[in-house]
Amino acid sequence: MHRISPLLIALAVGQLAAVELSPMFNDNAVLQRDREVAVWGGGKPGEQITVRFAGQERQATADADGRWLVRLAPLAASKEGRDLVVAGEGTVTVKNVVVGEVWICSGQSNMEWVVNNTMNSKDEIAAAELPLIRQLDIPNLHRGSPTTTFKAAWTPASPKTAGGFTAVGFYFAREIARELDVPIGLIASNWGGTRIEPWISPAGLRASPELKDIASQVDATDPSTDAGNKAHLDHLAKVREWLPQAEAALAQRKPAPALPAAPGSTGDQQGPARLWNGMIAPLVPYGIRGALWYQGESNGGEGVSYLHKKKALVSSWRQAFGQGDFPFYFVQLANYQKSDPAKPEGGDGWSRLREAQLNAIKEIPATGMAVTIDIGEANDIHPRNKQDVGRRLALWAMAKDYGKPVVHSGPLYASQAIEGAAIRVRFDSVGGGLMAGTKKGLEPVAESKGAALTWWAIAGEDKVWRKAEARIDGDSVVVSSPEVAKPVAVRYAFAMNPEGANLYNREGLPASPFRTDSW
Repeated sequence: MHRISPLLIALAVGQLAAVELSPMFNDNAVLQRDREVAVWGGGKPGEQITVRFAGQERQATADADGRWLVRLAPLAASKEGRDLVVAGEGTVTVKNVVVGEVWICSGQSNMEWVVNNTMNSKDEIAAAELPLIRQLDIPNLHRGSPTTTFKAAWTPASPKTAGGFTAVGFYFAREIARELDVPIGLIASNWGGTRIEPWISPAGLRASPELKDIASQVDATDPSTDAGNKAHLDHLAKVREWLPQAEAALAQRKPAPALPAAPGSTGDQQGPARLWNGMIAPLVPYGIRGALWYQGESNGGEGVSYLHKKKALVSSWRQAFGQGDFPFYFVQLANYQKSDPAKPEGGDGWSRLREAQLNAIKEIPATGMAVTIDIGEANDIHPRNKQDVGRRLALWAMAKDYGKPVVHSGPLYASQAIEGAAIRVRFDSVGGGLMAGTKKGLEPVAESKGAALTWWAIAGEDKVWRKAEARIDGDSVVVSSPEVAKPVAVRYAFAMNPEGANLYNREGLPASPFRTDSW
């Protein structure tokens, strides 16, 4: 009787292909240009790994847990599809890998919203033969502790696939690709209806004094903390009690009692850090240019608390990726539902959350905000015009990251000065000047010559708000009311749906809602 060689057995069951790559690396991947590129995966402890790409070769040794990582030197942009080869005890080849710009597209449903469901989608999809725009769609996963794996594939854009791309991401990428003529990779990691807390890392929650109560929820199940370690030890004790009960029940052919749930194994996608663990941690430390974020509806009743959370979100992602203060551009919530123009004080609905978003670009470095107060839909929380959203985000990237001489933002409140019975409001980002404008569908903003500015309010020391008259005077707006002789503060479009708010710069970008008081 012939003995079968152990080598042949290993070949037959695939044991020699022990080397594994992170699921970030599969056919059609886009790597970030002009910065070190981390490539990582798993294997057998002590396994020698060699990574080859674009004429570079790097070696690593898998550690005691089987993990390995190499860093490729910065790569120039390339449309050429090349092989990324990883060799150890077996070889993995990733085909058609290009080098360009990589952006994470995260948030809730308005980022998850796909091209199929946008305005003019039929024509947009028909024109989407854009194989150098590629998406990696991360599956919805919430976890009590960080995971490293998922199942997803990089997909080039085409008329057959583009309908399933994140619409905001796709329209952003299309603008950038036209300008830069390089491949664009979109990592779509988003989940409809989610709050911001699940997307913040445990470290980010712990680092914020304002979020200590939320951080304590994470610490309660984290085995590295005293509270979490005790919870896991208590769980082990319960499992030991459960085991003989389960054995006894099965010996009598009866159902075993339910296994005690491990700390952190229960909960849903709204739990703090759970989406970080399941949908962002596995991406680290993939090379990226930056992040796009569209979220806030599920935290819509908040104000300054959302600003604290936004700071924690951005800082925690930047710390984890270890790529400096990469750009983080987000969408200010669009107008939605109905606000009463007869109540000039506003302050309803999402007005304070938009204020927190406005303050975020002032207080968090390397951030930017696309204002969408003019393209929402009163009866739909998912506006179909995602083209302008993507374009407005792209303007920030082109101006701040790609050195293009474009006006990237609409007017942003800068200061006020009291002038007798009026207040003069000055702005940053006036571009070619201020104007009253009208936005219809996908058409460019049209100047409304002679139209009055709308949704302005003014108040005196009595803090009673009056509807105000506002007129453009050079690069500022002068606001007044015959009912307010000694004004102290102004509000503009500070309402859930200031429909028809019409202050723009001449580049067709809308002014952000704001207030100059803190009442």
